[in-house]
Amino acid sequence: MQPMYSRLLRGLLGSRRRAAAVVAFWVLAAGLLAGVAPDLKSVEDNASANLPPAASDSMKARDLVRTQLPGQDTTPAIIVVRGEGPDAAAKAVADITSALSGTARPRQVAGVVSTVTAPAAAAELVSRDRGAQLVIVPMTGSPSDKSFQKAVDDVRALAADRAGPAEVAVTGPAGIATDTVKVFSGGDKVMLLATILLVLVLLLVIYRSPLMALVPLLAVGVAMRVAEATGALLADAGAITVSSQTASIMTVLLFGVGTDYALIITARYREALLDEPDRPRAMQTAVRRTAESVLASASTIVLAMFALLVAASPALHGFGPYLALGVAVMALVAFTFIPALVLLLGGSVFWPGGVAKAAERSRGAGVWHRVADLVARAPVRVATGVIALLLVMSAGLLGYQESFNSLSGFRAATESERGQQLIQEEFGPGEIAPSTVIVRSQNDLRSGPVPAGIVTALADADHVSRVGKQPRFGPDGKTAFYDVALDLDPYSSEALDAVGPLKKTARDAAQAAGAADATVLITGETAQNADIRSALDRDTTAIVLLVLAIVTAVLILLLRSLLAPLYLVATLVLSFLATLGVTTFLTVTVLGDEGIGNRVTAYIFVFLVALGVDYNIFLMSRFKQELRNAPPAQAISAALTRTGGVVSSAGLILAATFAVLMTQPIRELFQFGFAMAFGVLLDTFLIRPLLVPAIVRLLGDRALWPARPTSRRPARGRPDRTGRRPGRSAHRPGTRRDSRPRTSAKGRRPAPGPRS
Repeated sequence: MQPMYSRLLRGLLGSRRRAAAVVAFWVLAAGLLAGVAPDLKSVEDNASANLPPAASDSMKARDLVRTQLPGQDTTPAIIVVRGEGPDAAAKAVADITSALSGTARPRQVAGVVSTVTAPAAAAELVSRDRGAQLVIVPMTGSPSDKSFQKAVDDVRALAADRAGPAEVAVTGPAGIATDTVKVFSGGDKVMLLATILLVLVLLLVIYRSPLMALVPLLAVGVAMRVAEATGALLADAGAITVSSQTASIMTVLLFGVGTDYALIITARYREALLDEPDRPRAMQTAVRRTAESVLASASTIVLAMFALLVAASPALHGFGPYLALGVAVMALVAFTFIPALVLLLGGSVFWPGGVAKAAERSRGAGVWHRVADLVARAPVRVATGVIALLLVMSAGLLGYQESFNSLSGFRAATESERGQQLIQEEFGPGEIAPSTVIVRSQNDLRSGPVPAGIVTALADADHVSRVGKQPRFGPDGKTAFYDVALDLDPYSSEALDAVGPLKKTARDAAQAAGAADATVLITGETAQNADIRSALDRDTTAIVLLVLAIVTAVLILLLRSLLAPLYLVATLVLSFLATLGVTTFLTVTVLGDEGIGNRVTAYIFVFLVALGVDYNIFLMSRFKQELRNAPPAQAISAALTRTGGVVSSAGLILAATFAVLMTQPIRELFQFGFAMAFGVLLDTFLIRPLLVPAIVRLLGDRALWPARPTSRRPARGRPDRTGRRPGRSAHRPGTRRDSRPRTSAKGRRPAPGPRS
């Protein structure tokens, strides 16, 4: 396998001409795919991500409503009108109804339900003090279509124009869907530009070379075009699902892992130039020596993303495949496009410092030697101090709670949120999102004591503020639909807990009235969120176990050890708990969020474990390599000093890219972005350089049990500032370790110094 891999590397990176062919291939592939693929936004599905599993009771109930009640296949917009007294509200509603019933109304408007068109429904449409009224506007079409969103904007314009001095706001499912699209689309360009500028500045500081700083950005650009185009084609064919949130996270993920891989490969390239003046051969050495760790890193992320497929929740189930595709493409680009582009640029890639200075910097900065000395002197104190700090951070979990209100998650003012506030103030909290209780029987329910008995029982149930006076019936009379409003915030945990007892109340009432075979289902925002919560609880447990198993298996294969994966995974779990604790404390306790977004915890765990293990992989892979020439104590010090600068730079960039998500006006993205940035920094500057090396120092020869160090030279003193033991000479670019010049097959000596 190794000779075949070496031949492949020589074939791809054997010369600048071959490198140019590799670069041209990727640029051409990105252009062709972008030309044939649809626009990614046109195939995004933002609706299904907020729904419970299709087999849940609330979805079955929703389907019954749509099939048995006429006109329920529309998406309603709810116009809230509040005037200075009942006359002002009534006049505004009459004018709005007239405008939306005329020929100038948007063609998506399927009808108007108000006190003008349906006087019998006044009890549900007029507030208690008669100062506010509701107008229901059913709308046809898909909320994801631009024509539908434009129609909602037209309805808003008509309502505002005809309301006069009365306050008016358009909310409901149609208004919320339209505002969600606007909130997301408004931040996309800002996020992309901020990510590019931030990464570019950091790369310039790290590389001190403009061309080298551009290499990772160009690679990410190519990978992003290929991944987006391929993802759009797959989504258009129905193979995967892509949402706006997934697309946003893909952007920062590719920038983060792409620059990570670029830093790892180019750092090994500069190190190889210390001993190998021939650039193509040095690059082949660099790619060969980083292949195992980068492949393990990419495989961990890809497998963790695919682990989400075990979830029943659409929000989790559809999240992984697109991101797994992006990381896989980024890994291929990193192994081929990045080395080829660096070779193609030649020595100018290191301008203005030059090759010699770039190679010399690969020996490791002095700060990492001091960190290694600290761990060597007091591994017990270092380990206990870091663990104690992580446990203190985890205490923030005492304030942990989840939120299921998507509107409260907007960090920008929207008309639909204002409409919800008006409904809550004028009609009661439950009127924001009433529920529908469905009773099915083998007998006709339109006569007899069953309908009245169920109405009475529901009205007397806990936390019920209103029950529709007359139920609606399906065509055969065997299905009855009861409108129920709670006296609770329909998105609160208390309301979600009330769904089960409400279902039991309806079932008991039906049985008491003689419908012993009756089945009861509930639909609406509250019932759907209750099913989402139940599914997420089950899914999160399964995903946590599966991701931990995947990470453990990858570490076992990489390190050939059974013990090391256990303590490495334990550090990841500690890092996750500390990160979630700090995130909860900041966003919920300090900033006042209703709670952590219901899917955010699962996202944080999957990403933080999959990405956090990368830095342990890079450190422990180098530790295993150093064990060939040194005992464990010196090997871990050498691994830490040699990887310290590049891995810390990679972690800083990864954290910065996730922090860009905090600019988005969405609570879930803000919380996720902060958690990932904080967690990556924990892994970069506490777990990887302090806790893991301290554990390895304490375990000694057992650090990779059952494997034991078998081939090592006797130590002749502590490592010097280059990470080498005394007695080993430092090398200049252009010389070999035995200080003898290289000769070609014909005995000719090559020109000294690096060459292309």
